[in-house]
Amino acid sequence: MMISLRNRVRDFMRARKERALPRRSPKPSIGAHVVAGDIRMTVQAGMSDDLWRWLLEQGWREPAYRPDRRRYREVPSTWVTRLIDAPPEARARILVGAIENAAFRVSMRSNIAAPGKRS
Repeated sequence: MMISLRNRVRDFMRARKERALPRRSPKPSIGAHVVAGDIRMTVQAGMSDDLWRWLLEQGWREPAYRPDRRRYREVPSTWVTRLIDAPPEARARILVGAIENAAFRVSMRSNIAAPGKRS
């Protein structure tokens, strides 16, 4: 409750600042996550250095904070594959489609008690 009140006060006082983009980094390894805003995608095999530089220009970066507890909408792996296989002139269109198809992952946590246990 205290954190929520603190956030409201910061919003009211306009004390929030937009974070600057982290600096450019080398191409991440396969399986790493890259993010832009509230969208996240997993780096797959086949991502070229040219595609990574293009994604950097679009604002994609590796998360700067670990563990990153923010909630992201995940780009489906099929769309990441399309982006990797796309010619440079089609990348922007495919990235828009990938972002439109991004969705929050289903959480494995639940409030249901294990079988045989009473809550």
